[in-house]
Amino acid sequence: MAELTLTGKNPAELRVDALVVGVIKTDDAPRIAGDPLPRGVTKSLNGQLKALGVTGGSDELLRVPAGDDVNAAIIILTGLGAESDASNPETLRRAAGAALQGADGFEKVGLALPVETAAETGAVAEGALMGSYRFDTYRAQDEKNPTVQPQKIELAVASTRDKEVRAAVDRARVVAHSVAGTRDLINAAPNDLPPAEFADRARAAIKGTGLKIEVLDEKALAAGGYGGIMGVGQGSTRPPRLVKISWTPSKKAQHVALVGKGITFDSGGLSIKPAQGMEAMKSDMSGAAAVLHTMVAAAELNVPVRVTAYLALAENMPSGTAQRPSDVLTIYGGKTVEVLNTDAEGRLVMADALVAAREDGADVIIDIATLTGAQMVALGTRVAGVMGSDEVREKVVAAADSSGELAWPMPLPEELRASLKSKIADIANIGERWGGMLSAGVFLQEFVEDTPWAHIDIAGPSFNEAGKWGYTPVGGTGYGVRTLVEFLENADK
Repeated sequence: MAELTLTGKNPAELRVDALVVGVIKTDDAPRIAGDPLPRGVTKSLNGQLKALGVTGGSDELLRVPAGDDVNAAIIILTGLGAESDASNPETLRRAAGAALQGADGFEKVGLALPVETAAETGAVAEGALMGSYRFDTYRAQDEKNPTVQPQKIELAVASTRDKEVRAAVDRARVVAHSVAGTRDLINAAPNDLPPAEFADRARAAIKGTGLKIEVLDEKALAAGGYGGIMGVGQGSTRPPRLVKISWTPSKKAQHVALVGKGITFDSGGLSIKPAQGMEAMKSDMSGAAAVLHTMVAAAELNVPVRVTAYLALAENMPSGTAQRPSDVLTIYGGKTVEVLNTDAEGRLVMADALVAAREDGADVIIDIATLTGAQMVALGTRVAGVMGSDEVREKVVAAADSSGELAWPMPLPEELRASLKSKIADIANIGERWGGMLSAGVFLQEFVEDTPWAHIDIAGPSFNEAGKWGYTPVGGTGYGVRTLVEFLENADK
């Protein structure tokens, strides 16, 4: 990820390789947003935009020569949409991100988007930093023809001394770094990230933050009665882990628990997935990755609430030791589950962690998981489904809206509980086919009991298998970090 600094210089005078300028979409003809360029350059560009096919629409990018009056060699035009939306923080975040995603070939990039407030400046900084993310861990380096990617970003502002602006940009750096850390974990090859290694990376991530960590290995999990995590993980030669991370503020405060699903690879177990369905299953730990890096951000931002995170980590593999359809597991706390489908494994590891969070006295529990393919059927690949207690669910959706992530409130119909009845255990791990996202939520609800709670299903938005858009790359997206951070910052309000 690139380094971002603020500058009070005239954008045309910045010593950068490329300068990013916004374009507004109008009924007549598109035009340059604000006044970032010399008058003659702006007039010339405005006269050519329509002929160049520029509309100013979202995610639209075009590179043009800058000319003699601008120090940068290239101007990157990025769409801001209609003028009524051009100052919306998410519009600015997305436009800046799209520009940086399209800035390969340039090491130094200047940003001259129209920002007037601290919130707008922070959004541009956050979008640019998220857009500058690249994952090249597994690519061989060509020393003769090195890849040139954005390394330094200069964001033009009216004043670099404005305290609110500086604070907003500092927060943007923290959040963007946590999103990048989440993406790195999701994009890691599954052979490099078994549960034990994930736990080790969690230890490394929190070093120096003031967070405390406790890791339960397979022996401690078995002795403690964590039947869900042990049952899912028993088919793999790489045993499961439960990672607990704690943040305690200086003053007594509300206690929020975060629970993340961490299936480091999901083959489906003995209820094995089709080959095509396994291609992205290294991303089945996206919830745990988001929770880990939310905790890092929470510590760095000194959130005013007590937070305890639980990362439920296991690898779901078929083998002679794997759990079988019709096995009965005893979840932490004593409730039994009949396993009717071993590919409905995420809810089993989550059940253990949810009971642990409730037992630890959390006032509010939020879990986040790539839980069901039914989420994508209902809401597509960009919108998460949020279920749970009315008040908590609405606060989570509001946090998502404020942070720029897409989420939609969903119900938990009581009648779906009947389809989860087991003939021999307290509950079955799958119900009827219809409303699969909702019945998974109903299953989880069984283990939080009366604790205020929300469940976020991120099966779609956590991993982007289509083309890049806005600040969202192909692969791990880091979805959920911004929503959870926003929630924690405002949890006591």
